[in-house]
Amino acid sequence: MTVSPFGLYLHVPFCDGKCPYCDFYSRPADEEMMDAYAAAVKRTLLSYRSHTDRPVSSLYLGGGTPSLLGGRRLSDLLLWIRRIFPVLPGAEITLEANPTRDLSEVLAGAAEGGVNRVSIGLQSANDRELRFLGRKHSARDVSRAAGQVRKAGIAALSLDLMLALPQQREEDIARSVSFCRENGADHVSAYLLKVEEGTPFGQKREQLQLPDDDRAADLYLFTCRSLEENGYRQYEISNFSRPGREGRHNLCYWHDEEYLGIGPGAHSFFEGRRFYYPRDLTAFLRGEDPVSDGEGGSLPEYVMLGLRLTEGLKRETMAARFGPDGARAFDALQEKARRYRPTGLLQPDEHRIALTPAGFLVSNELISELSLALG
Repeated sequence: MTVSPFGLYLHVPFCDGKCPYCDFYSRPADEEMMDAYAAAVKRTLLSYRSHTDRPVSSLYLGGGTPSLLGGRRLSDLLLWIRRIFPVLPGAEITLEANPTRDLSEVLAGAAEGGVNRVSIGLQSANDRELRFLGRKHSARDVSRAAGQVRKAGIAALSLDLMLALPQQREEDIARSVSFCRENGADHVSAYLLKVEEGTPFGQKREQLQLPDDDRAADLYLFTCRSLEENGYRQYEISNFSRPGREGRHNLCYWHDEEYLGIGPGAHSFFEGRRFYYPRDLTAFLRGEDPVSDGEGGSLPEYVMLGLRLTEGLKRETMAARFGPDGARAFDALQEKARRYRPTGLLQPDEHRIALTPAGFLVSNELISELSLALG
């Protein structure tokens, strides 16, 4: 019997300082707590040993700041995972890293454990914008870190950018995009700043002087064009890459494939159901069970996620996954999508439905409207 691969995500909830816009679960790190976390990850993964016939197609260490674990812990944890789960040859193994400190030792240990991709939160090559975002690094620090990634023999580098900041200009974005190219990034994630409730930015939203929606849209579309001109092809609302260097773990989510998330705040879609671990490190260390979040993999869910991709939805793929129901759903969606062709927000044809970059700016509303066709 053929077994399907899955993605594995580890949420590392440690950070040496919370950025004012960040809503991810994290807390200050200390050596004892990080040792306890690594041991808890191993125990938790052992509880899934009955599924160890399924190979891991991608492994992503996110956070928080996973690089704070240090090279020794990372190497030990990654090599341990490889002894428990079969990891596909050439699987993408990504580590998020913070460039505020020397990463040589961390990256050497990560590479020993099999890391072949590093994601760094550049956010901007403009130090004024970095100060606004509460980042502790400079653009120069990211250049140093990128060199250390190459020196460690890690082939792939992804950099994050933040858009729609106060007084941000097109030339600021163009400079950041050029910085990504010059420092060897083969993948770029570009996000519109979202002010989350409960964050420091959320508490002073009115004082931030952020650009209005129209200006934010202009900056996003300029970023799409600038990245394209620099060799980065858009494949998802916020993700761009050189051809063939798309984030495979990202695509696992947007293709509605299964993944297992371990750690406080981590979500999963595994063995047909969704569940998550509460945002509580103490509870995770105690070994408390995840919280059920219902079934996953429904046709409406597949549609919602697939429309985030520039490849969009394909009739052939939907029919292969959902049978006649998938083909009928595509036809209903296509009929509704044709009404939007004059707006320039959608690209429907006989075999495919996809949003344009302008459509991505109103994706929530547009996907909700299209989904009404599913009944």
